[in-house]
Amino acid sequence: MLSGCGGDSASSEVAIDNTEEVQEYYRTFKRPPLELKAQLASGAIDQEEYNRQMESVEPFYQFKTIEDLPEGLLWERGEGLPEIGSSEAKKGGTAYGALQDFPRTLRRVGPDANGSFRPYILDDVAMRIARRHPNDTSIGPRGHYYFPELAEEWAVDFENKTVYVRLDPEARFSDGEPVTSDDFMFMFFFFQSSYIRAPWYNNWYVESYTGITKYDDHTFSISVPEAKPDMNSRVLDLIPVPEHFFKELGDDYVERYQWRFQPTTGAYVIKEDDIKKGRSISLTRQKDWWAKDKKNLRYRYNPDRIHLTVIRDIPKMFESFKRGDLDATGLVNLPEYNYEKLPDDDPDVQAGYIHKVTFYNEIPRPTYGLWINTAKPLLDDVHVRRGINYATNWNRVIEEYFRGDNVRMNTTADGYGEFTHPTMKARPFDVDKALAEFAKAGFAKRGPDGILVNDEGQRLSFTLSTGYRTFQDMLTIVKEEAMKAGLEFRLEVLDGTAGWKMAQEKKHDITFSALGVSPEMYPRYWETYHADNAYDVPWLPDGVTPNPDRKIKTQTNNLQSVADPELDALIMAYRRSDDAEEMKKLAFRMEEILYDNASFCPGFVNPSYRVAFWRWVRYPDDFNVKLSASAGEWFVSWLDQDLKKETLEARKSGKTFEPVIKVYDQYAPQSLPEDASLARNAP
Repeated sequence: MLSGCGGDSASSEVAIDNTEEVQEYYRTFKRPPLELKAQLASGAIDQEEYNRQMESVEPFYQFKTIEDLPEGLLWERGEGLPEIGSSEAKKGGTAYGALQDFPRTLRRVGPDANGSFRPYILDDVAMRIARRHPNDTSIGPRGHYYFPELAEEWAVDFENKTVYVRLDPEARFSDGEPVTSDDFMFMFFFFQSSYIRAPWYNNWYVESYTGITKYDDHTFSISVPEAKPDMNSRVLDLIPVPEHFFKELGDDYVERYQWRFQPTTGAYVIKEDDIKKGRSISLTRQKDWWAKDKKNLRYRYNPDRIHLTVIRDIPKMFESFKRGDLDATGLVNLPEYNYEKLPDDDPDVQAGYIHKVTFYNEIPRPTYGLWINTAKPLLDDVHVRRGINYATNWNRVIEEYFRGDNVRMNTTADGYGEFTHPTMKARPFDVDKALAEFAKAGFAKRGPDGILVNDEGQRLSFTLSTGYRTFQDMLTIVKEEAMKAGLEFRLEVLDGTAGWKMAQEKKHDITFSALGVSPEMYPRYWETYHADNAYDVPWLPDGVTPNPDRKIKTQTNNLQSVADPELDALIMAYRRSDDAEEMKKLAFRMEEILYDNASFCPGFVNPSYRVAFWRWVRYPDDFNVKLSASAGEWFVSWLDQDLKKETLEARKSGKTFEPVIKVYDQYAPQSLPEDASLARNAP
């Protein structure tokens, strides 16, 4: 396994053993109640009174015996849920894919960790306590239905806001170490630590949980502040952090662990020899993976290896696919590739060598749109931001670039059913309304190039950056249309990692981006819109007046630097509420405030995705699961080596097969587009 690669050698690092520090933290750390923190911040109590009240707060980390486990718990094992994947799946072969840029780190968290490679080492492969079933999406009396991954069983206690877990004693990390309760205890230490330089995690793992109790090596419980309708999800989706691997966690975490592969509970590992800096990286399936025979896992994670080559140029990536060097491509989600470069009448498609699929899913939609940084000059004026919304012609983008495949996004939280605002509509493209808003901000005259200027001669011009090279042509349309309203967008197209890094460091004016969203019951607002994720100390003690000395907080998802005291109060009420109806009302009001704030210009959404793949790539009869966001996310496909040999020989001889162009619409909305062969998804 990879212990170090690149940078200083492991031998030059000072040895660290944080055991004593960790144990002391377990003994002393107390989670401040949110109400008490608010009282201190507002000046309602002084530090002395705060300290006095904290003395009565229970420690976050508790240690008990198995005899202390409450009686009468209703234990669940996820029984009766349908199997994921196909019993016809074959293990073996190497899957060939591509990345636009090489991963900047193998760390799962911290600077540069949230890149396009992360799903291969975390999101899509690491085992959770249990995982929400991706086809049975109904809501039961204890929340969504889950199947076990690391857990043997679990019990949900709504009255005491606690979930109890018994781990599968066979669960192992890839280095052979067993998964125990200690790894979940350490998980909280890790994510609460400032060493990892990840403020979002620091906040989430303190404010979203009230404590963890260890009963024995395989039994523990985790408590949460509110008994929300999806309380089980808050706990069961957790992923352990291997305590033994992070014995050296300290101030130099970012450098020390930059290229160390963290032992995983999942099927794939990365070996040192399989990292070719700047060129390729490969994953290898563990032959003795501890979970290889478990239901809902045994028919997934099928290739022996996954080889990912860095191909920065999109046309070259497509050429590699057409040559057969890559097994599949999602580029057909782009209209140019679906309709022109790989149309249904393409010779390889008609010969049956390449298959094309459109799959309708049922998930909350990624938030594609313009994220406007309100901390930047001019963009701190709400009239400028509203004008930008009116000057952005998403309708032309949808009709011309997406060829009618997409529809307009209306809120920051489309796709959450009853939790999505029922009547809100995004601002349409309207030059007159844009000009009126810009005039209110002092931009009433056009310069010689048609761009508006104010009395000081400032041009109404902003840098529009993105990490999506695939959308460069689309943003050219946005730029052209904005000029009609006297607005200049200076396009800046970066690679994916650099684009996201700029946004998280809040160095952008406006970024075109999207946050991936999980298939949760209701949307989140704290991460993206609370002032604590915009500034270090956003308010003076009264909780309303902006702190004149506040500094931008980086590495958070509040990309717009939104700070609104009313919104903050609603977000905290929303987080505390365990009543679904109250949460809906709060969500609707928050969307109305965000609409007025106009720092997010909603783009487009789509209820499906497309994929093209060579015929040796096989999928289950129903193709994929309802909650899949892409063809590869749930690892249900496999490689048929006999079909690969047959296909390659057929291409040489001219033999053909029946073309396969399919639409899987079992999870489609009730009203389908007239031409269901047109996929409706952005990549």
